[in-house]
Amino acid sequence: MNTITSLANPPVPSPRKHPSPPLGLVATIFTVLFIAGLYPVTTFGGQPHFPGPWEPAQTLVAFFQMRPTAVLICAFLQFGSAVALGIFTASAVSRLHFLGVRAAGAHIALFGGLATALNIMASSCVLWVMAYPGIAQDAGVLRALYYLVFIFGGPGFSVPLGLLLAGISIPAAFMKLLPRWIVVLGLVLAVIGELSWLDMVVPQALFLIPLTRFPAFVWLIAAGFSLPRDIAPASAAAI
Repeated sequence: MNTITSLANPPVPSPRKHPSPPLGLVATIFTVLFIAGLYPVTTFGGQPHFPGPWEPAQTLVAFFQMRPTAVLICAFLQFGSAVALGIFTASAVSRLHFLGVRAAGAHIALFGGLATALNIMASSCVLWVMAYPGIAQDAGVLRALYYLVFIFGGPGFSVPLGLLLAGISIPAAFMKLLPRWIVVLGLVLAVIGELSWLDMVVPQALFLIPLTRFPAFVWLIAAGFSLPRDIAPASAAAI
């Protein structure tokens, strides 16, 4: 009798779970570290604040001579944020593959996310050099290093970040892996991120960089918490 019952009601296999760090938490850590790194060098952390690329050379020199500790803290925290972004990228792409994504978008996301993380690291390393005793006294060297920080942390951040957002959003849209508003926001930010490339030849396009960066923090956290971690047994068998 028990055998007949078990045949009539076979056990339901449990869903497979993707073995990876919690994406939403990793995205939150990235965001917190990056923004915490900005705090010491903005007006909230004291005066003078981090100069813009349009500032004269004497303003650049004055800031780095007067606030090397703030620059060092910024470099330290943002270097750590790059590690978190790299972990998020690798884990998110692995999850897309686990969920059945075979399109090129996942590989584009991998390229974009790792390029963003590496550029943040490069920017942080150059900042660390600029905070080193004696560097700020050489105005010519300091200004050259400053523009390296800007290109790595400006277009070097927003352009590949746009690829990460697009690379996740497009396959997620086709496979209905993310809510519609997250997909739409990701695609809009991806377009803005690619347009921020114009800043390299059109300085007036500078605003596109923060317009990509800060909303993207919200997107990464939302997508990280929303991207499914489980896969149904029938789907798992088909992969």
